[in-house]
Amino acid sequence: MDERQRLDALDVALKNETSEREFYLEHARRTKNPLGKAMFQEIADDELEHYRRLEELHGRWKSSQRWPESLPLEVRGTRVGRLLDVDRLVRDAGESRGDADDISALETAARFEAKGSEFYAGLRDAVSDPREKAFFDLLSRIEREHYLSLKDAEEYLKDPVSWLRRTEHHSLDGA
Repeated sequence: MDERQRLDALDVALKNETSEREFYLEHARRTKNPLGKAMFQEIADDELEHYRRLEELHGRWKSSQRWPESLPLEVRGTRVGRLLDVDRLVRDAGESRGDADDISALETAARFEAKGSEFYAGLRDAVSDPREKAFFDLLSRIEREHYLSLKDAEEYLKDPVSWLRRTEHHSLDGA
């Protein structure tokens, strides 16, 4: 991947992070479901951090035409998976069902995140610098975690009883 392709890829990533964040904020405001609201807000916050890190990388890359020596590789890991806490969801079970718009938003968001994970994995695979590989791999894994959490939330909103049964790991052991 040459320098121009890298900058173009970062431009695409910046646009994607911005549009996805706007989508999540819009749905965080719209939904009445506490889980949906918290999840959309958390992912919007993650996307803002990704945007800021990519923006910093883009600026430094553009000025020096190479991977910046001083750019930290750390990006805050997502906390979105912790929102699907069984104890909390059992307490809030009366508010658990999502409406059709919530479920549609989760389905759309999951598609965003799957594409984002693939995009960053493609960037990771197209570069040779180990720091670049590590950075794009981290972003790919975070987007994948978002995808899995969104699919889990979608399952919960569609059928909270089955979701709780599956996640509580009940079994008959004969004891």
